[in-house]
Amino acid sequence: MSRIGLKKIKIPKGVNVDISPGMVTAKGPKGTLSKSFRSEVSVAIDGEDVVVSRSSNTPFIRSLHGLVRSEINNAIIGVTEGYEKILDIQGVGYRASMEGRTLVLSLGFSHPVRFDLPEGIDVAVEKQTTVIVKGMNKYLVGETAAKLRSFRPPEPYKGKGVQYRDERIIRKEGKKGK
Repeated sequence: MSRIGLKKIKIPKGVNVDISPGMVTAKGPKGTLSKSFRSEVSVAIDGEDVVVSRSSNTPFIRSLHGLVRSEINNAIIGVTEGYEKILDIQGVGYRASMEGRTLVLSLGFSHPVRFDLPEGIDVAVEKQTTVIVKGMNKYLVGETAAKLRSFRPPEPYKGKGVQYRDERIIRKEGKKGK
């Protein structure tokens, strides 16, 4: 039994949820997000809640049940509060700056890394070593943060590189002299 799928989703004030066949659209103060779902799962509005139910009890449809509920919940949270990931840049001379809609990263390469931001993503640079990725689409925020981290992942000896704020890097000792 899907425990996630059985939970009702509260619709906050200021959010409008529209359901059409195979599509749920959430409109809120930050914008509009649409999520599609398969016909084996049905979505209905019950008062001030969104209810997700399934047509049968097969393992595949049970997994869809929880997935659709989570995606709709993420869309509602995205249009009200939004999502953010914080990246820290560690290393001597490593820094970030913004040039319009382009993030410029100096990560120890012979050239600066230029990253054009996708639509729906905003980036704030604090103190040249902290990058905050914000947006209303949870998947796009996570994908953009992972792409920025992939330019210079943290290395285990000195900890230099781009890492998430809450990430813990396991450090290695390195060479030992005799």
